[in-house]
Amino acid sequence: MVSIHDVAQAAGVSISTVSYALTGKRSITEGTRLRVEEAANALGYRANAGARMLKGARTNLLALSAPLHAGTYAPAHMAFVLGVVNAAREYDYDVVLLTQDDAIDGLRRVSQSSLVDGIVLLDVSTVDERAGLVRELGVPATVIGVPGDTEGLVCVDLDFERAAWLAVERLVALGHRRIACIGQSPAIYERGSNFPPRFRDAFLAACAANGIDAVFEPCVEDAVSVARVIDRVTERLGAAPTALVFQTNEPVQAMALDLLGRRGVRIPEELSVISACSSFETSHLEPALDVIPLPAEQSCARAIALTMRQLDGTVLPHVELIEPWFVEYGSVAGPPAD
Repeated sequence: MVSIHDVAQAAGVSISTVSYALTGKRSITEGTRLRVEEAANALGYRANAGARMLKGARTNLLALSAPLHAGTYAPAHMAFVLGVVNAAREYDYDVVLLTQDDAIDGLRRVSQSSLVDGIVLLDVSTVDERAGLVRELGVPATVIGVPGDTEGLVCVDLDFERAAWLAVERLVALGHRRIACIGQSPAIYERGSNFPPRFRDAFLAACAANGIDAVFEPCVEDAVSVARVIDRVTERLGAAPTALVFQTNEPVQAMALDLLGRRGVRIPEELSVISACSSFETSHLEPALDVIPLPAEQSCARAIALTMRQLDGTVLPHVELIEPWFVEYGSVAGPPAD
């Protein structure tokens, strides 16, 4: 299938120039525009929609690439999908949902057939083929997340690094010196998902900077594994932690709280607990947990706004990080006296 890269090579111009020539989003010389159009016509690039593109018409459709990987926590995933759909409706746009694990072919198909006006990428990996593809396609696109290489991309996400520091700083200010963090399933880190390692690394860095004894343990979603991880953090610290930070899904947090309750651990009198970067309500947990929210609705609304701005003009590639905040429900206090 002919790509925008092929047209650029044939016309002797850059990929962005091809995009500007075919969409009219920037003024270029008449000679360059004609050269690009001739190359596109000769190669059959977007032959079925060339006239529409040159007239600047739109389909009012966006592609949302949201692959369902093994280990994906569906409720959180769907919160972002719904957030994108609702935000797009505010601009009278509908969303074509692409859920295949191998998303490259689907993105090429909807883009090169001019089925969609723009693309939103969800659940990006640190190394993600889709990031390279949207650079090549030259279609307005926004990434929800921060891949390892952000060159040429428009990205928006929660500042997971700052969220980790926020959790640690709050606990340190109260006098905690032994802090454990329970993370996502090991498969999530092995897959290269972008945000869990960002939080993990920042958590460990914040603890080290404050001279805190800290451990991190990933955890799969079953009661036996949760019990093992809670025991393991005590073994690794040499004593029970005085504070626990969750950066994992709701079932793991609920199972851990149930286990701690059955063991007679009082929260926050004996153990302070923070739920970090959670897309779900923590007020209904037993006990309710102080939380640093993961704002799916805000992230998605900003991603759609940035995509619309790309359709209407030029948005320079950049990364926008949403500042995290803390919501108190009474699960954090000073450490117990030794």
